[in-house]
Amino acid sequence: MSKLQSATAKVEPTESEKESAAVPTGTATGHNDTKAESTTPVDTETEDLTGDSEDAEDAARDDPQADADPQILELARAKAKPRICGTWFLAYGLLPGLALLLAVGAAYLKDQVGLASESGIARIESVAAAKESTIALLSYKPETVEKDLEAARDRTTGTFTDSYTQLTHDVVIPGAKQKHISAVAKVPAAASVSATPNHAVALLFVDQTVVVGPDQPTDTASSVRVTLDKIGGRWLISGFDPV
Repeated sequence: MSKLQSATAKVEPTESEKESAAVPTGTATGHNDTKAESTTPVDTETEDLTGDSEDAEDAARDDPQADADPQILELARAKAKPRICGTWFLAYGLLPGLALLLAVGAAYLKDQVGLASESGIARIESVAAAKESTIALLSYKPETVEKDLEAARDRTTGTFTDSYTQLTHDVVIPGAKQKHISAVAKVPAAASVSATPNHAVALLFVDQTVVVGPDQPTDTASSVRVTLDKIGGRWLISGFDPV
């Protein structure tokens, strides 16, 4: 029994040992609580600083010029001015100028189209007039030669009227009456050389058949350059030159 009691005495701690063992435990617990209490304010301060930083970043994003350098802002404004000037020039300078050029170009094209149309009409009319007038100038019968050539003279103008009148009165009319000469002219081909609304030149190929009394007909082929002027709405021959 003495051995068992002595062993039990060794195993079970004394009251003093329990108290000493309890002190470190309480001390450790108190130390941990101190650390927990000291950590809590640090975390709160960190959260405050983080919140302030985020608010500052939001404010910077909302107002990008708040912390900008004044020189950078001035440079940005200087670069923006030419764009405004360029836009103004485009809206009030370039576009009206282009519109004016387009209007002038359209008017010019319209005039050119109108002139081309008038010239085309003049070509057709002048060639037709040249053919009809040439046939009239070179065709006659001995019985009506004077009347025929007087009517043909009304298709002429200018100095050509004078020369044609002299030729017919001095040569053609007397010869046709005395020798019973008749003539018939045809124009198998004709082309316009040039034409404006009031002046034209045409090239004609003329076949003329002449009969003198009882003789056999004589055929003559020639080409004539006919000049015409439009007077009083009529195309009149002002030149008649064999070529």
